Amino acid sequence: MSQLEGENGTVEPLHQYVCERVREMRKKKDWTLQQLASISGVSRSMLSQIERGEANPTLAVAYRIAQAFGMTLGELTDFPTPQPKIDVVRHDDSAYLFRDDDVCRIRTLSPLHLEKDVEVYELTLHGQGTLSSAPHYRGAREVLTVRRGAVRVNSGGEKCELREGDSAHYPADVAHSIENLGPEDAIAFLVVIYHEGAGR
Repeated sequence: MSQLEGENGTVEPLHQYVCERVREMRKKKDWTLQQLASISGVSRSMLSQIERGEANPTLAVAYRIAQAFGMTLGELTDFPTPQPKIDVVRHDDSAYLFRDDDVCRIRTLSPLHLEKDVEVYELTLHGQGTLSSAPHYRGAREVLTVRRGAVRVNSGGEKCELREGDSAHYPADVAHSIENLGPEDAIAFLVVIYHEGAGR
């Protein structure tokens, strides 16, 4: 049984990762196997076996290799954890509460960690309240869909009234506002779309 194989004959993922990491780091440095051997004090033949996945480096050997790359042992052997494909925004996660005051409550519905061209918000506009916004980046637009209540959208001097179920798509690179026409809270979903390539 190979040193890299488990009881079922399969290659251990962590060991395989370390072997690939050594090869990747050496090529990134543009070093030959002999150069890495000279710097690390690990024989060229051992390094070659490690890179081919035919040998499992001991901690002492892995430590010397890590030092040669200017890394800690932990950095060399840090196995990347797979990122989930589904991002969930919980309704009670305070990190996603963008604004909450006498005028409105805005909750972010798109993941905070993503660099994105589209942002999604849940907007609760309190009775008779108005959300006024300065121009966004050039080419930006907004899509507003009213879930409850009635609102007036003003974009660049043009106005329209929306009621439950209505949607409006309008320029957001000019001064714009959303006004609650009623005494009760109005709830809407707001999508901000940034023009591709626009400075942000």
